[in-house]
This record gives sequence, structure tokens and C-alpha cells, in this order.
Amino acid sequence: MNPLVHAELSWLGAQGLRERRDRILVTCAGLAPDLDGLSLLGGEAAYARYHHVLFHGYAGALLTAAVCAAFARQRLAVALLSLATFHLHLLCDLLGSGPGWGIVYFWPTSPREFFWRGQWDLASWQNALVGLGASLACLACALRWRRTVVELLSPRWDAEVTRTVRRRFLGSDDPSV
Repeated sequence: MNPLVHAELSWLGAQGLRERRDRILVTCAGLAPDLDGLSLLGGEAAYARYHHVLFHGYAGALLTAAVCAAFARQRLAVALLSLATFHLHLLCDLLGSGPGWGIVYFWPTSPREFFWRGQWDLASWQNALVGLGASLACLACALRWRRTVVELLSPRWDAEVTRTVRRRFLGSDDPSV
């Protein structure tokens, strides 16, 4: 699945958190499995061998949750949500990374690879539909929580996007509406 969709889904999972910092940490946790994609720097053969192996498993999940919790304000909530978004990433990859892309969840203790026989291609209508739904949900957050996924990049830009969405759909950007 597309990294932008992973980010959007992870950010959506963090909406119960009060602080932007904690939402960013949970979003990063949802992107963390793709750190093993840096194996591409070692060439295509290294990428083919190590992507979905080195960080797409329990060891990566535990490390990610611990690091995110260490930097969080709401440590327990961030740790649990980090585990959830990390595993959501794995589920999305298992569903929509393309046939033949398994996950070696128990690496380094076991080389067993997990597959789903119904995997759809990366450039599929299913992934496009999930991406569209995630993007619309992120924009809809402007209506309920007065923020959008743009907060990951800039609070100022997010305020502008939020004002625009609220004006368009609520007729006002007044906080009392």
C-alpha cells in the first residue's frame, strides 16, 4: 500500500490523543515498518530480500512502540496506538502490496513467511478506494476535531485547510458551530 495511505490511516487512528506531538508519534509508528525499505540503498536484490522482513514483524513493532512511548506525553496510549497502527500497516501490506509479497512476522526468530492468497496489486482499485476513503476521512476530521492530516506538516497550513473545509461544509469556521 502507498506510504501516504499508511500515514493517513495511522493519523486517523491517533485522533483520540490530545496532543499533536502524540498524534505524530503514532503516525510515525504506522510508517515505521517501511524502514526496511531502506534496503533499496543496497540495490534491488537487497530490497527484494529484506523489505517486508527486517522491520515488518514483532521485533519492529516492540521497538517502535517503545521509542514512541519514550517521546510521548500520553505514554501508555501512544504505546498501544503505536502497536495498533504498526500492525495496521502490516495488514494493509498483506492485503495490498501485490501477489507474492509476504511478511516475515517472526523474524529474527523464525524465517516463516505469511501470505494471503487474495493479495491485490499495489496499483489496484482496492488500494485506490482505501486511499480515497482515508483522504476523505482525514478531511472530515476538520468538522469534528478541527484538524486535518495536514497538521503533520504544519499547524499553520492545517489551520487554513481546516478553515476552508469548515467554511465549505458548515458555512462557517466559527468554533461554536
